[in-house]
Amino acid sequence: MANGVQVANFLSDKGQVSDRKFSPVEGGMVSKKKILVVEDNPDIRQLMVHFFERTGYDVFEAATGTAAVEQASATIPDLITMDLGLPDITGAEATALLKADPSTKHIPVIVITAYYKEAPIVESAVAAGACAVFSKPVSLRSLEPALRRILTATPNEGALQRQEVQ
Repeated sequence: MANGVQVANFLSDKGQVSDRKFSPVEGGMVSKKKILVVEDNPDIRQLMVHFFERTGYDVFEAATGTAAVEQASATIPDLITMDLGLPDITGAEATALLKADPSTKHIPVIVITAYYKEAPIVESAVAAGACAVFSKPVSLRSLEPALRRILTATPNEGALQRQEVQ
């Protein structure tokens, strides 16, 4: 048991083994959520990947906006954390591409940026569909509860509200 979560194999209704988590706190089975971390700084990216893996998520990573769009299309994560200052296309442009694609438009995008919250690039990311904005340096301990809230939102709760966290 890690972080209060037991990992076990369960049989699906088709008799296939399904790797799912059992959470004694919630008293039931939950699918392991996938997060795509998009960050060009390798040290920050590895820190985020390590933190989210230890928190119980499946984590994928990308260092450029183009790689983020490709990785999201290939893995269909449950949530994306997006840096804005990427080396090829900006995180705002990558967010717009993801939201324009029917296969990825439903994925919540959280912006994590060093840009001032009213900078045009931040406004572009929000206009493209980002659901939250965090300013760097970000506390991972404060970021994780926001991710959990977004990941547990049900589709019938409507569109996610823009959140600004400092």
